Amino acid sequence: MERRTFLQVLAATACSASMARAEGRAPRILLRSSWQVVNIGDIAHTPGVLALIEKHIPDAEVILWASSDLSEEVAAMEHRRFPKLRIVKGRIGSDGKASNQELAEAVSWADFLLHGSGPSLVAAGDVAAWVKHVTKPFGVYGITYGSFWDQDRKDLLSQAEFVYFRDSVSLEHAREQGVNCPVMEFGPDGAFACDLRDDERAIRFLQEHKLEEGKFLCCLSRLRYSPYWTIPAKKRAIDPERHAFNEKMKEHDHAALRQAIIAVVRETPLKVLLCPEDMTQMAVGKEMFYDQLPDDVKPKVVWREKFWLTDEALSTYIRSAGIFGSEMHSPIMAIGNNIPAIVCRFEQQTSKGFMWRDIGLGDWLFDLDQEADHARIVPAVLDLATNREAAMARVEKARAYVEKRQQETMAKVSSCLPRS
Repeated sequence: MERRTFLQVLAATACSASMARAEGRAPRILLRSSWQVVNIGDIAHTPGVLALIEKHIPDAEVILWASSDLSEEVAAMEHRRFPKLRIVKGRIGSDGKASNQELAEAVSWADFLLHGSGPSLVAAGDVAAWVKHVTKPFGVYGITYGSFWDQDRKDLLSQAEFVYFRDSVSLEHAREQGVNCPVMEFGPDGAFACDLRDDERAIRFLQEHKLEEGKFLCCLSRLRYSPYWTIPAKKRAIDPERHAFNEKMKEHDHAALRQAIIAVVRETPLKVLLCPEDMTQMAVGKEMFYDQLPDDVKPKVVWREKFWLTDEALSTYIRSAGIFGSEMHSPIMAIGNNIPAIVCRFEQQTSKGFMWRDIGLGDWLFDLDQEADHARIVPAVLDLATNREAAMARVEKARAYVEKRQQETMAKVSSCLPRS
């Protein structure tokens, strides 16, 4: 599309909100989300926010503005849950020109831009282009805010109708840095609302590996820095410094979790499933967990060799007795679907892990940078495994708080939309 044509389209829709009221049509949201597909948590952000809009703003229409690496496989999974979902890709250039006709039409169509959950203001460039060239309102839903943010992003966030931070550490940091918009509050990560399912595939896997519903725990692990250079599709050169740090810290970070696996197998009737959150973690789980387990423990531990997508993973988690490990979004999805989950964190994961404290699960949060926390991991996992009633009470209380905040934050999103 030529620049002049694109700008004419924008000019023709400058009064879209008043037009919507006059026409009595549904409010329209352009959801900027879908960051990468090598991680089931990054995938889960999008269907989670879509599910929240569906539940709390049922009259709204949504187009997903996805990142370029959204695969056909992941898009098909999302369409199984949201069959009417329209997806566009592309960028708005610094000259105001959309990179394709579909995106230009979506920008013209929308009343409001909603930046979805993520590790940062991931699509800062797209949001900046929206502010400069489109001049319609936008909001930010469930992000982490880190010290690496620059002045431009601070100023950009200050122009939002609202910014919801997925952990209180981010919220406080934003305030200290001078971010200033009308609404700045804690808002749960969108992945809490993810409800994708592939029950058939999950049940088949569990049956093949003799894992019975409610009689196994899921364990996840990761290195300090995800070694994306091991994924051919990423086309990244190895980072020598990060690789060296991973090697230095991997035993430190896995020892207590490995002991928890051993304790579960030896002291309870439960089995353990080693499973990945991203494509690099199958190898980590085998090296740091499975290969180092005693011979009497291995028969009751299943190592998942192949990566999976969010729907199969969640269908597996809801059939487990709980989750523990050093990942974040599998526990998020678990709590959102009434499954107990313990989180271990470290500095390289940013401040997102502190959301566990924010939703009332501080006793299930362990900081691997604090040596005193390591000794608490095995007792906590055993307690989760053996004291079902108390674990479920914690889950229900945390989930109720998350759902309350989801309702409140979605009410704010709704208030920013035009109504007839």
